[in-house]
Amino acid sequence: MLTYALIIFAIGALGGLYLASHVLREKLAPWPVSLLHAALGAIGLLLVIYAALTHGISHAALTALIILIVAALGGFYLASIHLRSAIAPKPVVFVHAGVAIIGFLTLLGAVTGIF
Repeated sequence: MLTYALIIFAIGALGGLYLASHVLREKLAPWPVSLLHAALGAIGLLLVIYAALTHGISHAALTALIILIVAALGGFYLASIHLRSAIAPKPVVFVHAGVAIIGFLTLLGAVTGIF
């Protein structure tokens, strides 16, 4: 289950890179990609939560889940900016991406047994 979550998060991250490339060029990102990015992140989170509730997960995977939830909260904030047809501040985009990467790598470490 966690492996599937990692794959979904990785695909979502590709969309995130595309979105960030727009913001870095001072352009508004396309809504369909934003919605797909959000949906993939939500599905990944739901898979990790489901695994936690049904099978139990390690402390490292639980830590990754918490970090990824923080990243999702940042994503909600970015979406609220996007809803106002404004371009997100670059530092907020970098923090969101950084937290998401840390969460992804923590989950990867939990799945591969590094942590």
